[in-house]
Amino acid sequence: MPLSTTIQQHANSLAPYLLGVRRHLHKYPELSFIEHNTSAYIQEQLTTHNIEFTAGIAGTGIVAIIKGNNPNSKCVALRADIDALPIQELNTAPYTSVNAGIMHACGHDVHTTCTLGAAIILNTLKDKLEGSVKILFQPGEEKLPGGASLMINEGVLHNPSVASIIGQHVQNSIPVGKVGFCKGMYMASTDELYITLTSKGGHGAMPHLTTDVVVVAAQLILALQTITSRNANPIVPTVLSIGKMQALGATNVLPTQVVMEGTFRTFDETWRTQAHTRIHQIVNGIAHSMNCEADVRIEKGYPFLINDAMLTEACITKAKQYLGEDNVLPQDMRMTAEDFAYYSQHVPACFYRLGTGNASKGISANVHTPNFDIDEDALAIGAGLMAYMCIE
Repeated sequence: MPLSTTIQQHANSLAPYLLGVRRHLHKYPELSFIEHNTSAYIQEQLTTHNIEFTAGIAGTGIVAIIKGNNPNSKCVALRADIDALPIQELNTAPYTSVNAGIMHACGHDVHTTCTLGAAIILNTLKDKLEGSVKILFQPGEEKLPGGASLMINEGVLHNPSVASIIGQHVQNSIPVGKVGFCKGMYMASTDELYITLTSKGGHGAMPHLTTDVVVVAAQLILALQTITSRNANPIVPTVLSIGKMQALGATNVLPTQVVMEGTFRTFDETWRTQAHTRIHQIVNGIAHSMNCEADVRIEKGYPFLINDAMLTEACITKAKQYLGEDNVLPQDMRMTAEDFAYYSQHVPACFYRLGTGNASKGISANVHTPNFDIDEDALAIGAGLMAYMCIE
């Protein structure tokens, strides 16, 4: 019997179990770096299936290990993120979150379930493994500095050394049963911008006696856009967006302070550093010229994510064998970010999309929204595919 068929049978037999795991995780979500109950639940499942693991990595993280015939010959890692988002769920399913204001709105419950399922399959078939497999259950993907960076700092890519790493992410715009891959640069770096302008406020009818920081902020927002339009190399994708501006004046009150927050994203580390300098120059220059004070803080986030060409091509080939050629789709670069990028900066990596949408069932809401849900048929597919690519 072909290995793909064997794994599909294992995955299908696990489907009811995976459904229960996903619904438990979805019902009891926890925020980044405080996923204590989630971590304990994963540890219980690993113990039940006799999978060796070490807990307490980066706080709530877990590293499981599955050893094949020659465990020191090669090690492949699989990664799942376990944290949820501060969103109030609006779904009314039996497994809707019971933790107020917290929801698995980015599918990390699915990632964890599929990766746990892959671990169980791989442990069952470890006689077919030549090397070993590390399973990383990682905290804090949704919050800087990112659990991936902390896991790496605690040595998860060593002892044994990881030769390559695979991760997946749900996507409702891809129908269930299909997956998507992108070779090379895939997801952007991400930095958070915090800018405060302060000066003398006053009456809206007497602007000559004030420094109107709202007007300064307006000029600043437009000037910052020249970083992408006139400073960035046109062939390097770059985004600078101001998503928040708070000016607590009134119809006839010019405030003393304006607070702005935004994001900067790109695919080039040298340019990223240069852009940070340019942001400071523009903010301080405009503020000085308009007689107000400026405070600029750039919180450096995740690096850009690069999918190793050879590894990703191999995964595409195996995905076509497992799912059928028509069910493996190309994906474009994205300006969204993922802390899986840290792993991709250290070892060959492949981060792909698992189709979870189903228009006929009304399952189409995007991630990070209160109505997000998935077609749970994706659970067995995701677990089996990950196990198959890992073995091959």
